[in-house]
Amino acid sequence: MKNLALFDLDHTLLPIDSDYEWGEFLVRIGAVDETAFRRRNDEFFAQYQAGILDPVEYLEFALGTLARFSRAELDAIYARYMREVIEPAIKPKALALVREHQDAGDLVAIITATNYHITAPIAARFGVEHHIGAMPEYDASGNLTGKLVGTPTSGPGKIAHMHAWLERLGARFEDFERCHFYSDSHNDLPLLSIVSHPVATNPSAKLAAHAQAQGWPTLHLFND
Repeated sequence: MKNLALFDLDHTLLPIDSDYEWGEFLVRIGAVDETAFRRRNDEFFAQYQAGILDPVEYLEFALGTLARFSRAELDAIYARYMREVIEPAIKPKALALVREHQDAGDLVAIITATNYHITAPIAARFGVEHHIGAMPEYDASGNLTGKLVGTPTSGPGKIAHMHAWLERLGARFEDFERCHFYSDSHNDLPLLSIVSHPVATNPSAKLAAHAQAQGWPTLHLFND
């Protein structure tokens, strides 16, 4: 059985939060009301950093910003977002780290609390086939409804979604001799604590302190 390599996305493989920056991008292009949207977006981001975010409340706020557009409008806006915001943020060291695990034959996945519609093109840009994110609901025409399907992919939810993904592949977590998980956030401590090789990657102060206490390695991808 191959080894397993799991990656968080925001502030781990990217030096930005793709969901927060999506909101800021919508403000910049005039697609949402700046005052009302930025106030809510900033409140949710502060709650995330403090570890007190209600993931369902936030996700349905974020998904609501997607639902206001038709699928064709959203695809056009998102292509511009990828070009103007995401591409400049992708760093060679992050690409190389993913490629290192792929070249070693590891089963690689990105597992993120951000919604799947936002992060799927980013995972594809990293060349990662397997991607787990919070799943938005779509209507019969393929437009987003603003609702979340199932449970969030955050905190302990990452463990549940990881097991479900592996089951769909006909595998079990216990089958892997080695499992790396790279994350920047203390919110990912549930999954970091069960893998054989947790790596605190560009860690927050809280995660850095925990990693030091546990003897976990620390990796910085965005120093230069």
